[in-house]
Amino acid sequence: MVPLHGSATSTKGGTNNDTLFLYGGFSNDPTMALVYTFDSQHIVWNPQKITGIDTINRKYKLTGVMGFNGKFYLWGGGTDNGIVNDMLILNTINLNWEKGSLVNAPAPRYNYGATLLPNNKIIYMGGQIQGATYNPNTLIAVEGVTLTLSEVYIYDMTSDSWDTKITSGEIPSNRCCFSTVLGLDGQRIIIYGGIFNNPGFFDTTLYVLNLANYSWYIPKISGKIPKSRILPKANVIGKYMVISFGDGYDRTVENDLLLLDISNNEEYIWTTQFDPKNDTTVSPPPPNNIVGVIVGSILSVIFLSVGGFFIYKWNKNKQNQKTINENNNRSNYSQEEKDNDKQEIIQMPRNENTTNHEPVIVPANDYHGQEIIQMPRNENTTNHEPVIVVPANDYHGQEIMQTPKNGNSTNNEPIIPAPAVASDNNNYNYGQEVISTSNNGRLSSQILKDEILQAVKQEIKNELLQAVRDNNFDITKKK
Repeated sequence: MVPLHGSATSTKGGTNNDTLFLYGGFSNDPTMALVYTFDSQHIVWNPQKITGIDTINRKYKLTGVMGFNGKFYLWGGGTDNGIVNDMLILNTINLNWEKGSLVNAPAPRYNYGATLLPNNKIIYMGGQIQGATYNPNTLIAVEGVTLTLSEVYIYDMTSDSWDTKITSGEIPSNRCCFSTVLGLDGQRIIIYGGIFNNPGFFDTTLYVLNLANYSWYIPKISGKIPKSRILPKANVIGKYMVISFGDGYDRTVENDLLLLDISNNEEYIWTTQFDPKNDTTVSPPPPNNIVGVIVGSILSVIFLSVGGFFIYKWNKNKQNQKTINENNNRSNYSQEEKDNDKQEIIQMPRNENTTNHEPVIVPANDYHGQEIIQMPRNENTTNHEPVIVVPANDYHGQEIMQTPKNGNSTNNEPIIPAPAVASDNNNYNYGQEVISTSNNGRLSSQILKDEILQAVKQEIKNELLQAVRDNNFDITKKK
């Protein structure tokens, strides 16, 4: 357990930002450690050893500020050797001590106000340089020295440097032992309570510093205004400045906790009602419509998965049925037809004249060997219909085309590579280039071979892709 003590400072930090760090303070127990940690997962206090700088003074009556970098900034405060203005830095992640710059640092003090700004800076203001006595009814200092708020001090955590800003407007009277928070818009500092000297304005409880121009003003307030306090602590929870404990008020009349609604910069409201719907520090449970969307999404995924499975099974059964049908068709072939399946041969008439031939179509079912297209040799052909080359389903070998030798072709129709599906409609161009020969022209075998080979290759490639997409090879053999 932590020994009895007073005037310490604390923050949350650590690797997972779930550990409470308690630093300093004074105690009559000589065994009190300089730093304690509270494990929020196991609900236990432990003295914490910090490495780094050998000699660290115990400080008290200071306000520690936790940066965005996991470091706890402990500036100023009182020690057994007097008031100091050094910047002590506790790295809550690496558990080691560091020290910040003293160049242009404010004069030593304690019981000041300190607030973390959104731009990685800390603003310090007010405080005292020696003990002060005060009137418990008015909280006005009777003896001692409180410090001015006509200037404030900015510490840059990134550059480890100090800067001083001169303030204007309705500057509060010198004071110490007050609380500060950052407004909801990040553009103003709100201070409350404290011990003060020579109040310059009627309202000595609540002031606001506009960070855009460092100008002080008294905000418009409504509700039941509480009596001022000294040494209170304040935090922002939701839309409220929550002020806790302190001294100088009657506990039989007022609560230990005060709520100031600061959501409207034009008017702050003292209230006794806390609205959790406006608590931005806690994530609310998802509304019903979000829950509905989540459940609907899960059901959709389930239905899609089941539907996809049945589609897969249907498609697989269809493929199996197709394979069976193809095998049955092949079993009905004659032996001669089966032998012809080994290669694709389109034969043109030899040594004869042919007139007005119909297209010659030879099916190709399973060509594991080679594709051979034989053209006429030493013959004349007249007014031939297109020769349609039917692509093979499986070309594991090579394409061989035999062209005419010493042959004259007269008024031949174009040789057209055919698509995978044949019909009575001989409309098979599909935008491909037609290979034709001129009348009474002599075409060398090499040129014809190259042109036919190129055309057939291109058409086979196109039609194979189309056939795979259609998943339907229905080839009609025409005799």
